[in-house]
Amino acid sequence: MNFASDNVTGAAPEILQSLLIANEGDTPGYGGDELTLSVKSRLQETFETEAEIFLVATGTAANALAISAITPSHGSVLCHWTSHIYEDECGAPEFFSGGARLIPVDGLRGKMCPIDLTQKAANGRGDVHMLQPSAASVTQASEMGTIHSPKELSTLSNVCRENGLRLHMDGARFANALVEQSWTPAEMSWKAGVDILSFGATKNGALGCEAVIIFDPALADEFAFKRKRTGHLFSKMRLLAAQMSAYLENDLWLNNARHANAMAQRLYKGLKEIPGVDFPYPVEANMLFPRLPDGMAQELKTQGFVFYDNRWDPGICRLVTAFNTKKSAVDQFISAASSFSSSKRG
Repeated sequence: MNFASDNVTGAAPEILQSLLIANEGDTPGYGGDELTLSVKSRLQETFETEAEIFLVATGTAANALAISAITPSHGSVLCHWTSHIYEDECGAPEFFSGGARLIPVDGLRGKMCPIDLTQKAANGRGDVHMLQPSAASVTQASEMGTIHSPKELSTLSNVCRENGLRLHMDGARFANALVEQSWTPAEMSWKAGVDILSFGATKNGALGCEAVIIFDPALADEFAFKRKRTGHLFSKMRLLAAQMSAYLENDLWLNNARHANAMAQRLYKGLKEIPGVDFPYPVEANMLFPRLPDGMAQELKTQGFVFYDNRWDPGICRLVTAFNTKKSAVDQFISAASSFSSSKRG
């Protein structure tokens, strides 16, 4: 039973079926097909604005291309030190932007501190010897499983505006953040000051599809060329569009996220009752970071459970639930953890 990531799953059946249907017949390539055009319209409706839409296959491509659109090669991108672009994308944003540097920002619970962001947004500005702060990137939900409210996003975007920075959002788990609140996609993106969004689908049931949503048309002029030049313009674009179409159809994206989040809450409620288990971070989406008693993580792994436990403070592990996580798997994990705790107390 694998709780290492929401990337360990296969694709949702609805998305696989959509691919089979789209696979029939011949259509124009490189995004000129009707399905791709309809997906763009659907995303514009979802976000309530005439945004520019570009489909790519991976989250790293979405983030790196988006950042390259808002950052010159002599610029810097401010982001939380736990963010995916900083820790897990092998320098792709720097590579795609031609040399821009990622600058980590401090902050609790995976969120950038506005004060630290303000200080670093002004650092070196106008000094020809230093990289120029050009953009900031916020992760929603954060890499610590926390959710930025529209108010928090607006605070960060105001800092960006005051300092001439563009704001990117890594929305790999955008759906998981959205379903926990009563906000609309627009309120959690462009209405809160986001200029460009990496809208994730792969972690939430797609085979491999993300959308770069550009809310400022001025940023879209060169993006098509960047996508092509970096090898991310698919000739058979309809097969990406088929995934995104099914993802949006009948609110599959929201229903998948609700299930993943519900499984996270089920896991949280069971584990928090076990003596010696505590949670240093709130459980707000589909990721949990419990601190386990000595020996529990190893015992759980011995029993066949898979999860990460070597990247954070001692004793802290990461558990991630997905759109198809079974209740029985969650309950087995809780039962195994409880049995270990009981044996130690006994």
